[in-house]
Amino acid sequence: MQAASRESYQAATERLAAYARGAEPSAVAATADDLLAVAGLLRREPRLRRALSDPARPGADRAGLLGDMLRGKVGADALDLLTGLVSGRWSAPSELLDGVERLGVEALLASADAAGDLGEVEDELFRFGQVVAGQPALSAALSDPVGPAERRAELARELLAGKARPVTLRLVEVALNGFGGRSFTGSLTRLVELTADRRDRQVAYVTVAAPLSDEDERRLGARLSAMYGREVSVKQTVDPSVLGGVSVRVGSDLYDGTVLRRLNETRNALAKR
Repeated sequence: MQAASRESYQAATERLAAYARGAEPSAVAATADDLLAVAGLLRREPRLRRALSDPARPGADRAGLLGDMLRGKVGADALDLLTGLVSGRWSAPSELLDGVERLGVEALLASADAAGDLGEVEDELFRFGQVVAGQPALSAALSDPVGPAERRAELARELLAGKARPVTLRLVEVALNGFGGRSFTGSLTRLVELTADRRDRQVAYVTVAAPLSDEDERRLGARLSAMYGREVSVKQTVDPSVLGGVSVRVGSDLYDGTVLRRLNETRNALAKR
């Protein structure tokens, strides 16, 4: 987001935080659903996005337009958050859409946080991503952008029934719609990171040939926490093709100590001779 949009979005997140502190988790989750429904509306209606982010119209007029459209169709708390969001300045219509969608996600995370489920939601999202990545046919079915969205959501619900919290399932549905314009896989990854960030944690993606023991994972997490100055949430992927060693990615930082990397470096060095 550009500066004007960031300022408007930040003001909305502060309003959301104040609201969530005094509301029941179920009420916050319902508000999140309303916000995400409006994000879906904005995604389908580019003319409405432009009207609601038009810098030539006063913020109060834009908020009034949205209020007239949504009053009685979404909850009062969602409407209050949305009219506040729309009345701010937005650098582009697409950034308004991103702001509404992101606010809906943050509301879902706030509801999970209030219910004490945030850590479980983070793990469930990551594990579901691992399951999907390990089954190419399933990955193709869920990632197909031309497939009916409801059919893909139904498939996800069948897979997660009885295995994940309602907030996790709702976030998976957000990922299926391409959160922030990302692919399904990219959306899931970003949602895992946002969940960890709300817990004031950094995510470390660790690839190993065989699973780390609990003690080894704990030590690795402690070492990474010392390096980055905040708690680190270790997410393991087992990939026998790396042969041995460990690859760790934290944000844009990659530490690749796998046997496969060393073999490739040796092979490349020999090829240059």
